[in-house]
Amino acid sequence: MNIGVDAAAFGMANAVVASTSNVNSGYWNPAGLVALEDNQISLMHSSYFANIANYDYVAFAKPLDDRSVVALSMIRFGVDDILNTTQLIDDEGNIDYTRISLFSTADYGFTFSYARKLPLDGLNYGVNLKVIRRIIGDFASSWGFGLDLGIQFEKNDWKFGIMVRDITTTFNAWAIDEDKFAEIQGAIEGQNQDLPESTEITIPKLHMGMARQFIFHYDYSLLAEIDFNFRFAQTNDIISNSFTSITPALGLEFGFIDMVFVRAGVGNFQNVTQLDGSDSIGFQPNIGVGFKYKGIQVDYALTDIGDQSAALYSNVFSVTIDWSLFR
Repeated sequence: MNIGVDAAAFGMANAVVASTSNVNSGYWNPAGLVALEDNQISLMHSSYFANIANYDYVAFAKPLDDRSVVALSMIRFGVDDILNTTQLIDDEGNIDYTRISLFSTADYGFTFSYARKLPLDGLNYGVNLKVIRRIIGDFASSWGFGLDLGIQFEKNDWKFGIMVRDITTTFNAWAIDEDKFAEIQGAIEGQNQDLPESTEITIPKLHMGMARQFIFHYDYSLLAEIDFNFRFAQTNDIISNSFTSITPALGLEFGFIDMVFVRAGVGNFQNVTQLDGSDSIGFQPNIGVGFKYKGIQVDYALTDIGDQSAALYSNVFSVTIDWSLFR
């Protein structure tokens, strides 16, 4: 639930909390859903770690009236066909390859979003109800629940956004198959001896953004946004203490006749300690392109260019379809 959705947002280094205004707002800031004038659907696919893991997303949004919108979305991050070699060696020490089986591990996020315009012109809010489902083959599974709250305010050409993820703290309760656990409990001395904790907690995170769009000669536009992402724990973010950690993100989108888009962004600034003991600042630059015509928008992003962070390169593709295409 922290990776993100929509290739257009990835191209701007996820700096979209203030400017998001389509079906994908259900993830970035549900308040942005009120900008929809018709139904929209969005699809995204990306592969991670040399195509070992697949990351997929689908969302649908529908205006209820001229002041409110609802949306549903699903995210899946999974690794399929993992070799289960826990029974490779039998009780007599013989290797038997027929004892190898396959299993999958996957995380699912289901989100119901509701957004509404407030009486104050330009001020909107949105809420998310999230259901988290995690499965590790036959070994373990969990259910989790959480809430997000988002606000957007627009004045003249300026846009402001606040998104609080897991505002109530998200809890995941795990159920572990003790028979399966017993099969691997003694495999390595000193490891897997005790059952893992059955409760997993996700603490709140705060995202704040400010954006402005500039129009040049009617046909050209530039959208610029800067976000600040807060985590209430000490991490290796560029600004960090015992209370909170902060990392900025900057995104730019250049548009031509609201049809062709070129995007660039940089974010995820981290304090990095090198192997020789020296310190440096790591960051993640992204680029992307997009094309929109008659209700269909196709976007592509190349994330982590330059390999500044620990992740590998990822190609992200997404498509957004507006129901106005069929009207």
